[in-house]
Amino acid sequence: MSTITHARVARIALPVVLSNATVPLLGAVDTAVIGQLGQAAPLGAVGMGAVLLAMLYWAFGFLRMSTSGLAAQAMGAGNAAERTAVLLRALLVAGLAGAGLILLQWPLFAAAFAVSPASAEVERLAQTYLAIRIWGAPATIALYALTGWLVGVERTRSVLLLQLWQNGLNILLDLWFVMGLGWGIEGVAVATLIAEVSGLGLALWFARDALGKALLRSGLARLADRAAVSQMFTASRDIMGRTILLQLSFTTFVFMGARFGDVTLAANQVLMQFLEITAYALDGFAIAAETLVGQALGARAANDLRRAGRISMQWGFGGAALLALLFTLAGGPIIDLMTTAPDVRIAARSYLWWLAVAPFIGVASWIYDGIFIGALQTAAMLRTMAVSVLIYVAALTLLIPLMGNHGLWAALMVLNLTRSVTMWAAYPKLLARI
Repeated sequence: MSTITHARVARIALPVVLSNATVPLLGAVDTAVIGQLGQAAPLGAVGMGAVLLAMLYWAFGFLRMSTSGLAAQAMGAGNAAERTAVLLRALLVAGLAGAGLILLQWPLFAAAFAVSPASAEVERLAQTYLAIRIWGAPATIALYALTGWLVGVERTRSVLLLQLWQNGLNILLDLWFVMGLGWGIEGVAVATLIAEVSGLGLALWFARDALGKALLRSGLARLADRAAVSQMFTASRDIMGRTILLQLSFTTFVFMGARFGDVTLAANQVLMQFLEITAYALDGFAIAAETLVGQALGARAANDLRRAGRISMQWGFGGAALLALLFTLAGGPIIDLMTTAPDVRIAARSYLWWLAVAPFIGVASWIYDGIFIGALQTAAMLRTMAVSVLIYVAALTLLIPLMGNHGLWAALMVLNLTRSVTMWAAYPKLLARI
């Protein structure tokens, strides 16, 4: 293990922060390019298709987190063969999952349209978009695995370059295919497909040292190692369960907000973007914790493990302070950029102070997520999430009748605070166990 310092944490975290900043840009460009067609149906079709694919791919997002923890521990242990085997197992799962989505595309899409019907024109265009995009499923899911592996072996600058390449190419091809060649919705789909496949190629090139002849042979020999496969399956199962609970919590927040009327619902949606900004910005420090804790555990360096968690947490709270200051000073203008509706602006401002305190309330839970993933203590993550969700449900039940929409935001803060407290309480047990 190299010395764990503030500079090392920053070198891991900051490329991830910059990488995350490019994600919303792609969706904005897709929307703007299709918007130039001057019709509502293509916009609705792209939005509907993109959300549906995101939901399908999201089910395999556990590959990113489980792979990073496993790769970090193999690297910390100096086990190059296992480091390669971790990547090969994740790519195998990704390939099978992607092929399964391609084979099952017709019933999956039919079920989605049955649950959320749209106009005949929107459905027709969405099906055209999906029929092209679905062929990128193996590449997209494999990129989860490769990104996790690159994070685990401390190559977050490669992750940044990968994201810049993929999103930059996608944007350029969007403009060329739609604005230049007039391909319409097919152009957006083909541009994304090409970007996904090219991103997979670049990611494999970044991981080329693990796929050389000698390491590939030794990695393949360990591919079916029973203990390693069991560890991967257990971690993936726990992370998926935890993620489902978290997603259900946010979905409940949105649906509960709908009962307060369209204006409040719209205001909540605007303010949720502040939470998204917070998550993207602080995710880099959680990933630094994943990488360094995993490597320290693999190297059996207990002091390094504790130091990695402590320094990552310090950076996380520093980032939270900056975000709180930004939202306090510039929250109003940011709201005005997101909506021109006067009533929505007024409503959003009345709840803005919740978002000013949200980074402080949530940051510890995000950093602890990184620590627990790096240590592969995923069962503890799942347990603390289950307890937090139960308390969240109780908070919703008690606070909404008393405080209305403020009660809804208070319950969401209770969820994040409870996650922080329960993981803080479990942390000494994690240290003792490992």
